[in-house]
Amino acid sequence: MQLERSSLEALGRAGSVRAWDLPTRLFHWLLVTLIAMAYVSRHWGDAGLVWHKWNGYAILVLVVWRLLWGVVGSSTARFSSFFYGPVTAIRYGLDFVLGRPRHFLGHNPLGGSVVLVMLAFVGVLGTLGLFAYDDHDALTGGPLSSRVSEGFVAFATKWHLLLFDVLLWVIALHVFASVLYLLWKRENLVKAMITGKKQVRTYEDEHEAHIASPWLALGCLVIAAVIVLGGITAAGGKLV
Repeated sequence: MQLERSSLEALGRAGSVRAWDLPTRLFHWLLVTLIAMAYVSRHWGDAGLVWHKWNGYAILVLVVWRLLWGVVGSSTARFSSFFYGPVTAIRYGLDFVLGRPRHFLGHNPLGGSVVLVMLAFVGVLGTLGLFAYDDHDALTGGPLSSRVSEGFVAFATKWHLLLFDVLLWVIALHVFASVLYLLWKRENLVKAMITGKKQVRTYEDEHEAHIASPWLALGCLVIAAVIVLGGITAAGGKLV
């Protein structure tokens, strides 16, 4: 065991291993871009919130895609690889604060919990947007706002706006955590999510990711688009 650890650490000075597949990395950066575009389209000159709506549809498609990819995707993308209990996540957080080095090729127990919460958060936010009205224009609403009661529309509108503001703070906290992780543990999580690779070292979960077929990822994207856009249409909503 000691020999294996020494060999891996020696390789770490000269090599890298696959950590994230291309579809997962594209999902991450597309989601960031779409959330930023949704914010811009909400506040600056989007008549009828046309672009805002399509941003919302795209975000929901990405969330559904990520749920599918979390079941059939690459090893580090699967939920089974980072679905840890709360006790494990808390212990990892304490180890991080106390400076005890623990390394994971994929999501660590605390980061994995954040991913699951963020997916649920963004999914709920996007779903509420389907029923919400524009608070600046009472004639503009989500594609399913005419299919529910006024009381539910008011509820959806209130929470859609509130959760969107909360999401911005959550993103800021996520960025801060990435910077802290770089300074505290000397691991560049942002770079890994760009290149898909991490330094070779002793990881607790696996030594190298098993990458799934990109065609499988494309198939999941088609299914996700059918579920979201087809579901909205089947429920009586108009996309534009």
